[in-house]
Amino acid sequence: MPTSLLRRVFEDLAITPPVDVDTPEPRGTVPLPSRLATDELARSSVAAISAVAGRDLRTIDLERIAVAYRSDRFLTIDGSSPPVWSPFSGFWSTGDGWLRTHGNYPHHAAALRRGLGVAPNGDATDVAAALGRITAVDAAREIASAGGLAVVVEHERPAVDRALRTTALVEVSRDGTRPSLADLSRPRSPDAPLAGYRVLDLTRVIAGPVCTRTLALLGADVLRIDPPHLPEPEWQHLDTGHGKRTALLDARSPQMEELLSSADAVVLGYRPSSIARLGLDPDALARRHPHLVIAQLSAWGSEHPDRAGFDSLVQAESGISWIESRDGRAPGALPAQALGHSAGYLLAAAVCVALRRRELEGGSWIISTSLRRIAAELLGLPRHDVLAAERTIDGSGHTTRFSVGGRSIVTVGSVIPGFDFAAPRPWGRDQPRW
Repeated sequence: MPTSLLRRVFEDLAITPPVDVDTPEPRGTVPLPSRLATDELARSSVAAISAVAGRDLRTIDLERIAVAYRSDRFLTIDGSSPPVWSPFSGFWSTGDGWLRTHGNYPHHAAALRRGLGVAPNGDATDVAAALGRITAVDAAREIASAGGLAVVVEHERPAVDRALRTTALVEVSRDGTRPSLADLSRPRSPDAPLAGYRVLDLTRVIAGPVCTRTLALLGADVLRIDPPHLPEPEWQHLDTGHGKRTALLDARSPQMEELLSSADAVVLGYRPSSIARLGLDPDALARRHPHLVIAQLSAWGSEHPDRAGFDSLVQAESGISWIESRDGRAPGALPAQALGHSAGYLLAAAVCVALRRRELEGGSWIISTSLRRIAAELLGLPRHDVLAAERTIDGSGHTTRFSVGGRSIVTVGSVIPGFDFAAPRPWGRDQPRW
């Protein structure tokens, strides 16, 4: 029978589950060993989108899920594994505790150095020395003031997580009212259930790109738009860019409104305050384009619209990093960036449901979740008394090869049974039009 988490997902999405949801799921666990129930979170998230796509949950490959959640470890470009983590991203010991930073983007690494008073050409050793002379709270504040990303590594706060769990894991609303149940038995192409839908992708870094990659997998015409001044790391796009066209465009351009006017859905992944300044927040979009399904993903939720963040930072501030510590002295991490991947699959499931509801009921639909909300759910699941041993997975049976811009790319395949990824396209090379 489905896990309690999977049943909750369907309740939050207000859908009548497909008949095969009540058939047994595959035996065993997803091999993502951790003290928290990372395996159940990953399994239920993939099961949710697989069920919405009309797949029998018994055919889900649990090992494939584990490989997909660690996709950056299996990605190769011309036979080589790209460097994924910057030396400015990680845990750092401070004068009184621990700090977690994210400096994968060059502008974030520059802001980190600037906030700490490190020379522009300073390296990780210089950053470590500066952090050793300052408290974690002061370091996080100075780095944030300079435009960088850092959080104090905190212990869990059960009361905060309980309060978050009183809200839906994925919020879905139409005109502020609770929608009626959607009919997922409506006839559609089993090979491309989203064929004919246009999705505008305004996201970066794991969760949003996983969501839109999944929508493309199910047949949607997905167009990713990036600002011309903010390059994307090549490996990051190739890891999650399957099946999408990708173009550069200033969000303030009139052309953006033209794209929105003929889109069916838009997925937003930038910090809410930045989106609002551009006039692209969900309420504004719903007023201008009342036909849209609007999905918004953020790191910290609507209560913190000015905060940027990534999976690793949310793990650190929510208490997950101390729970996953190996020795109790230094913080640890989940075996994968499971908050981001899970948010992506859950958001994709909600978009699919909202698109079908729009056919039946019309109107604009607004969907939202956050990495922090996903973290609260994980922190509320039963924990493992015994930590399972890490085991090596042969990724060769779970990868697929593409040629992208004359380069040989190996990426992990789809987790949804019966669907195969189309190749990623070179980043930013397409025209910003449908």
